[in-house]
Amino acid sequence: MLMKELTIQALIENIPAVTDFVEEQLAPLHFSRKAMIQLAVAIDEIFSNIAKYAYDDNGGEATVRVETETDPEAAVITFIDNGEPFDPLAKKEPDLTLDAEERKIGGLGIFLVKKSMDGISYEYKDGHNILRIKKKPGQEGQKTGK
Repeated sequence: MLMKELTIQALIENIPAVTDFVEEQLAPLHFSRKAMIQLAVAIDEIFSNIAKYAYDDNGGEATVRVETETDPEAAVITFIDNGEPFDPLAKKEPDLTLDAEERKIGGLGIFLVKKSMDGISYEYKDGHNILRIKKKPGQEGQKTGK
């Protein structure tokens, strides 16, 4: 297993740098274009939530850890921050039967992440929010779980 980390200020404008970092680490694996797009969407959603909600006005850092597995091929991307404890997986799933205007705001992004990843988990440990997503190279996304 190969592991690399990037620690960066949790700012919306740093999303492209985080996405580039992850893509660079995954280059040796044979991820489909669709899987890479799904990962980019997940990174955007998760990192923007950290940037917007984890810290007060003073801001803070986030660490993005990329671990690659070779047998079978998969990537595990871990987002770590020491902001306010928040479990995005505990949020009730949006009611997609309602019209967009009738739905409550929030929750759709993490719902899409959950549906497109092969695994997702959250824990709060030692003062840190730790959110992990797992993606296989050519899969469409499975039921989520730990």
